Formats: sequence, C-alpha cells, structure tokens
Amino acid sequence: MNKFLSVILFFLTLSNLEAQNRGTSGRAVILDTDIGPDYDDVGAMAVFHALADKGEIRPLAVIASNKNELVVPVIDILNTYFGRPELALGAPKGRGMSFGASQKWPEMLVSKYPPRIAKTSDAPDAVQTYRQALAKEPDGSVTIVTIGFLTNLADLLKSQPDKISPLSGPALIRKKVRQLVSMAGAFPEGREYNVYADSVASAEVFAEWPTEILFSGFEIGRDIKTGLKLVANEGLKSPVKEVFEMAMPLNKEDAGGRMSWDQTAVLVAARGVQPYFGLKRGKIIVEGGSNKWRDDPMGPHAYLVPNMPAEQLVAVIEGLMMWQGKR
Repeated sequence: MNKFLSVILFFLTLSNLEAQNRGTSGRAVILDTDIGPDYDDVGAMAVFHALADKGEIRPLAVIASNKNELVVPVIDILNTYFGRPELALGAPKGRGMSFGASQKWPEMLVSKYPPRIAKTSDAPDAVQTYRQALAKEPDGSVTIVTIGFLTNLADLLKSQPDKISPLSGPALIRKKVRQLVSMAGAFPEGREYNVYADSVASAEVFAEWPTEILFSGFEIGRDIKTGLKLVANEGLKSPVKEVFEMAMPLNKEDAGGRMSWDQTAVLVAARGVQPYFGLKRGKIIVEGGSNKWRDDPMGPHAYLVPNMPAEQLVAVIEGLMMWQGKR
C-alpha cells in the first residue's frame, strides 16, 4: 500500500512540475506586425513583452509585414526597451505594402532611441525567419499572431524545401503551428484594413492555411479604448507611453483612448479565448478585399464575440501596456 501511494505521489509531483514548467515557459509565439500605420501595434508589442515577462508566452520572433523603412527600427527599439534585443526579426523581400504613420511617431522614436538596425530593408527575409523559427520548435507548439498584413504568411505558404527544413511551407506549418490568431476582418461581414491592404495575400492565406485560424475582428477592438491611464501614469518612462502621448491628441476620435484591435489578438493568443470572449465557428470568405462569413460548427475558422464588459478588458490590456519589463 505504501509503495502504491509512493508511486501515485511521484506521478502527481511530476505532473505538477510539468504544469509549472508550462506556466513559466508559456506558448511559443511569433508576432507579425505592420507597426506604423496605426499605433495600437505599439500597445500590442507592450502586451506581448509583458506576457513574456510573466512567463505566459515564449517569444520566438517579431516580424514586419510592412516594408516602410522605419518599421523594423521601431520593432528593434521596443524589443530592446523590454530587454529582448536578441529576438529574431524579418521583413518582406518581395511584394509588400509600405505605409508610414501620419502622426510621425516612428520618426520620434528613432531620433530618441537610435536603433541597431537602420532600416527595414536591412532585416533578414521574413520567410527565412519564419522557417528557422518553426523548424526548431516541437511539433504543434507554435502560435502565430498577425496584427498586420498577411503578406508574409502568403509567402511562407509558397516556400519550398531548403537547408532550413526539408518541408514545403504548407507541410512545415501543418507540422509545427498550433494556431494562427489574426487581427483581421469584420464580422459577420465587412471591410477591414489588414484584409484589403494586401487582399490577394489575405485571400490566399485564409483559403489555404492548414491549421485553425482565430480572428479578432474590427468590431472587437473598436470598443476597447486604451491609453488614457498609460499617458496619465507620471511614474512611467516608456517609449510606449511616448507614442500614445504624441499620437492620441492628433485624432479627435482618440480622446477617450485608442481602439485596441491588435492588443486583443495578442491577449487571446497567450491566454486563450475565455473568459474574455466567446467564439463563433465557421469559415471566412474574402471577396475583393471585403469579407463574408459562413457559419459552420465544424469550420476551420472562428471569430471572437463579446463576453467580458469592455471596461474590464480595458483594465486588463492597459495594465499590460504599462509594463516596464526586466531591463
């Protein structure tokens, strides 16, 4: 009897240790961002790094989907501020969109915090960075979060076997990726920036991607307005705060805070859907840059629906955006 109890205690201890290890290492995550046209990406990167510091995710790379020359320098500045200058980077080398920020906050950041990488075109190829990151990870373990254009993922789907991996893009994704979380679309139907900016890539990815796709649509982030407490926090010295401090007054619709589209995608990629949101399952259909939806309880896609009151989500997200990290 004592021996039997000892065996049970051994396996319980082992199980607890494994659970603790999972909690400290978190989900392996690649963040793909167009950081620049809007500044909610800056808030999303703060959430990304805060969750990494808390052990809820294990960041593998931050990859640009925007070819504007200030995008990768801004990513590098934020990675360095949060104590992760070594994170892998990448940017599109072929087709791709190039958009700057009308408020000129990337120029402000680059002048105040000189980056190690002078321009986006100096970064490694996004597809190569993806393939290297995925090839090293255990099967079915990686979550990809896109909060920008789908350009890189369309290119990854087209990639061929190489020295990094003997697998084609679709086979590598199917083997290594657990889930794709995408801030894209408007549901049940509509026209959203990340989808129509590179509508060809969007249509390709949503039709051909071989794992589950979870969408945080336009309507989700629209009602979650963050930034007021961040800017009012006098004890916080942060490039994230400086961006919101500069950009928010330049748009009347941001007087109550900036809409938090990208932060919601990062949050659910790390912590899961509940208790924050519910889900509607089916399949997205992209037509000319707009999207429609077909309900299907067995469909490969799902989009977030409201569950938690917006003010509670604001508190959660804004708390993470004020994280100062372990610099």
